[in-house]
Amino acid sequence: MQSHPNVRAVQDVLDNASARNGSGSPSQVQILPEAVHTAAAAAAALGIEVGQIANSLIFNADGDPLLVLTSGAHRVDTAGLAARLGVTALKRATPEFVREHTGQPIGGVAPLGHPKPVRTLVDSALAGYDEIWAAGGVPQAVFPTTYAELLRITGGTPADVA
Repeated sequence: MQSHPNVRAVQDVLDNASARNGSGSPSQVQILPEAVHTAAAAAAALGIEVGQIANSLIFNADGDPLLVLTSGAHRVDTAGLAARLGVTALKRATPEFVREHTGQPIGGVAPLGHPKPVRTLVDSALAGYDEIWAAGGVPQAVFPTTYAELLRITGGTPADVA
């Protein structure tokens, strides 16, 4: 699975950005024994709090992709976020829309490694954790990072999304 093109693309971005995990070591994509399609499943597999999972949610924002990296501990307030962003509607994207803009499947969308940059918001609630985990391009791949690193390597904007 380490050789999957999506996993390689994510690891290449992490390496090129000199990304670090919570202990300051280079961030490495890890392959879990089974796919983890939810924050709760990922947290259980990693033995961490669900809030430490950075869910990668792609929304259709008036036809443009928007990636919201939200803490697994809560849900995105789509109506409130749409109003703050000045978009008519913020809708959960279809699997086809997600794959078109990220090259990755729902359940494994990484915050990086996409064919071209996607506007990204990073949930400020993630700042409360020393280490957070994000998807690595396929449903069984994850990588450790920090809030500051996630902002840096994605070019994301901090936001209150819940």
